[in-house]
Amino acid sequence: MTSLTQKPQEFPIAKARDLVKDLYLPNPWIYWSDFLLSAGVGWGAFIIIFRVPQFSFEQGFSFFIAVLALYRAALFIHEIAHFKKGSFVVFRKVWNLICGYPLMIPIFLYQSVHFDHHKQNFYGTQKDGEYFPFASKGRLFIALHIVFSIFIPIIFFFRFVVLTPLSYLHSGLRNFLIQKISSLNIDLNYQRARSSLAQTKGWQIQEILTCIYGMSFIGLIKFKIMPAKSLIIWYCLLTSVFIVNSIRTLAAHRYLNTNENELSFTDQMLDSINNPGNRWITPLWAPVGLRYHATHHLFPDLPYHVLGKAHRRLLKNLGKDSLYGKTVFSGLWPVISQLWKYSGKQKLIC
Repeated sequence: MTSLTQKPQEFPIAKARDLVKDLYLPNPWIYWSDFLLSAGVGWGAFIIIFRVPQFSFEQGFSFFIAVLALYRAALFIHEIAHFKKGSFVVFRKVWNLICGYPLMIPIFLYQSVHFDHHKQNFYGTQKDGEYFPFASKGRLFIALHIVFSIFIPIIFFFRFVVLTPLSYLHSGLRNFLIQKISSLNIDLNYQRARSSLAQTKGWQIQEILTCIYGMSFIGLIKFKIMPAKSLIIWYCLLTSVFIVNSIRTLAAHRYLNTNENELSFTDQMLDSINNPGNRWITPLWAPVGLRYHATHHLFPDLPYHVLGKAHRRLLKNLGKDSLYGKTVFSGLWPVISQLWKYSGKQKLIC
């Protein structure tokens, strides 16, 4: 067995590019219909939660549907981060209005940060906020990664509703917000640079609007226009969304870059995972194309709705025994159990 950085073989990227060259055109109809349907079902189920008997089967089922539907709608933030500059302008604004602001995760938290995750000289290093070497850090960090999801909604709600207005009065607090609570990342040591935020046009407007959304929510509850339990349900729903996403994140990569060194293009692909799985079940925990994560890292600009087709072409032409074939897993459990096994040994295995 060898480490990722010791593999002599290189991935035939030119051949792979040729196989998918006709798939780069996004279909706006698919984006709009998928997102609006997901968000509509999610918020509709959220409303039903308050209209059915408390702790009934109907309420539990509505909550389950709301979590999965809003999780799918929220993960369009990943696609938005890859949109070309100036494209899907209305889509971005609508996504923020329907998902970003009410869920306290406006687009600017992900833009640029995710772009760094795809930079070859950043991926898997300390500059990559979306990567943590779980395989070498031990099982405690895997457990903490999931448990921390419970606190994320509270942190971001407090960040936008309380700390945002205060930060404009205190430069030290402002710097802390920008560096430590202005990005969606899994590495808690990650610090966002001001230059990163500067690349995101209108991020301060998004920040203020999220603050207004949060304050309005509190105001509606205070004046009894909305029931107080709506805040509890909102918290439980968003916590569930983040827990599911934290588990999915653990299945997105092997996290074998122990020393957080720069990896070659081939090694980055091998450290990423494709999980086609079941066509009905897998998209529930890895929606919007995220079950083809290795394919996405090969071709970040491919729209989510063609990743399955791209994956099948690559696998058919390159072969199951190829380097690309090594990225394929069959289900969530095999991925998580392998990571758990590696982290238990606390050393790099490949």
